[in-house]
Amino acid sequence: MRYAWLCHPVTVAGVIVLLVNDHLLKQAWPGFVTGKLSDVAGLVVAPAMLALLFRRRADLTATVLTGVLFTAVKTTETGAEAASYAWTLVAGPSRVLADPTDLLALPALALAWWVRRSTLDRPSSARWRIIVTTPLAVLAVAATGAAAPPPSAEIVEVEGSRVHVHTSLDGRLTSEDGGRTWTQATDGPTDGPADERDERGQSAQCVPGQATRCYQVLKDRLGVEQSDDGGTTWRPAWVPSGDELQRLSRQYDVPSGLRSRSLAVVPQEGGHHVVVANGLAGIVVRDTSGAWRRVGWPGAGSPQVNLEPEWRLALFLAICMMFAGAGAGLRRYGLAYTCSALAGCLGALLLVGAGSLQDAAFAAGVPIGFPSLLLTVSGAVACVVLAGVGQARLTPVAIGMLAAPLVFGAVYLPFTWWAEGTPDSYGVAVALAALLTGLVVLASAAAVRSDARRANSGDQEPRPTGT
Repeated sequence: MRYAWLCHPVTVAGVIVLLVNDHLLKQAWPGFVTGKLSDVAGLVVAPAMLALLFRRRADLTATVLTGVLFTAVKTTETGAEAASYAWTLVAGPSRVLADPTDLLALPALALAWWVRRSTLDRPSSARWRIIVTTPLAVLAVAATGAAAPPPSAEIVEVEGSRVHVHTSLDGRLTSEDGGRTWTQATDGPTDGPADERDERGQSAQCVPGQATRCYQVLKDRLGVEQSDDGGTTWRPAWVPSGDELQRLSRQYDVPSGLRSRSLAVVPQEGGHHVVVANGLAGIVVRDTSGAWRRVGWPGAGSPQVNLEPEWRLALFLAICMMFAGAGAGLRRYGLAYTCSALAGCLGALLLVGAGSLQDAAFAAGVPIGFPSLLLTVSGAVACVVLAGVGQARLTPVAIGMLAAPLVFGAVYLPFTWWAEGTPDSYGVAVALAALLTGLVVLASAAAVRSDARRANSGDQEPRPTGT
């Protein structure tokens, strides 16, 4: 049967190795051994999980596809970026790096194939094993890797036709065309304390040869003001929009780093450029046409927008969907299962909502971490037991397991798109997430209802009697 491969002791051992290695050992002893152990265990588990996605048994296809995808991820930057995006959807902000040495783990696919061959003549796995193993396998592969933040753009200096932006860590960025293109120098980090560095940069400057036009950075926040009367009155020249500022604030954990620090005005034929050092947010440039463009960090990727609150909400709703799917197929003990599922969901809410809920509880002197975990585990164990003794139909369980990641993606994906700028409005992302989640829930409910009708119809069919 299809589930026997996933429930085989070797596959289950791979799941346990992934759980322990990726969530404990990698953090304690990062390095070659834990990295390759994760690859080996992942290649043992992945084909069995991938095979469940096919409507009919396609074990060879699942095994070959696992090898092809693993090779693409480990040998190409495009594959690594795609894997990073997919892992971010599953486990929050993540980074997958291309590393051809990881191909040493490919022989583990032979072990996975041996496991598959040994399960061909096995009877169908017990229902409780399927219910327990599948979510554990999904959890096992949800390990994350955070990307390091960029340096801070501190000072803008002009040297002839060149513009230098000095950074706190990586030397300086240099442009010779008024800020259109940039190259990175290797002269080391900026020396001296922060106060001395700030004195080297200018917070305001007028256009050379045009004393009435001046620019200055806003104090303690991002933005530039412009004066057309020599500094007597000022008006905003560039400020980030509300959504752009929200995205920036979610990229960085230090609010004080999000402020414009210095600027320089560069005369050009037909006008002038303005180059602004925006601290952690990088560089902003005004061209001769008067258009402002946020360059950020040329040649380097910016930190990912922190979508942890949205990720936690998506995870909570996915957990609820798993509980609901198993409960929809129960033949007995429906009330007891409902109470257990509510307890598990409440504990999950307290756990995944750790940010605000646990902070508030800690401030009130009420620790909720361990009780929440105990409530979640107790509710989940009770649901597994009741699903077994209550003879839950496998189809609703499978629908719940498949709908859970779909609900997760429906909630989380619109916010990842918002983080990239499309849609620009956070409110539109919220509406889109609600719409997609509603469609997944309605489709799942319709599928469960259809299965219930077939089950009821089968129970009501008269059985043939002997003569």
